[in-house]
Amino acid sequence: MRIVKDAEQRKDEILTAAERLFASRGFDATSTNDILDAVGIARGTLYYHFKSKEEILDGIIARIVDDCARKAAAAAYDRSFPVLERLRRTLMAVHLEGSAAGFVMEQIHKPQNALMHQKTQAKLAEKINPIITDILKDGIQESLFQTDYPEETVEMVMLYANTVFDDLQELSPELRPRKVAAFIYNLERLMHAAPGSLAQVLGPLF
Repeated sequence: MRIVKDAEQRKDEILTAAERLFASRGFDATSTNDILDAVGIARGTLYYHFKSKEEILDGIIARIVDDCARKAAAAAYDRSFPVLERLRRTLMAVHLEGSAAGFVMEQIHKPQNALMHQKTQAKLAEKINPIITDILKDGIQESLFQTDYPEETVEMVMLYANTVFDDLQELSPELRPRKVAAFIYNLERLMHAAPGSLAQVLGPLF
């Protein structure tokens, strides 16, 4: 048990060091030697845990997504708040913030990292969609929303949002508010929510 624990700790140390280096220098400018020096380990130890620099990045992505999911779950299942407030807090938690998360988002938007982008979105969907679905079901019970297909609704909405708003910052100042308004308007109609109810929740997120 001691060996397993030490191995897990070492793996976490590698990820933490690589995360800092990638965020400060960039993925391409960071070598495996840089990571070795930062952690103070031999090359064989590094390759025992990760076969490549890309595998290390996969590990960082997984860790960030897991942390995001924990925060989202804490917000979603805090029933001391109304459903719409829980939804707002959950979506705020899903926003990837911080230097490491910002680095990951910068990396996955590069054309050569299309696969990385796909993997990140898939991991987020796997972890986050069920959490948002539970909020939607609570809203259905309270007659805030109406749909016979909560899981499928969340899947479609998140897929659409990730596609349309993936490069939101690159949209023109004229097009951006129109895209956001159209998304919220159609989402309210899709979920049979009261007009304007989701605008108050989602508007500030954009």
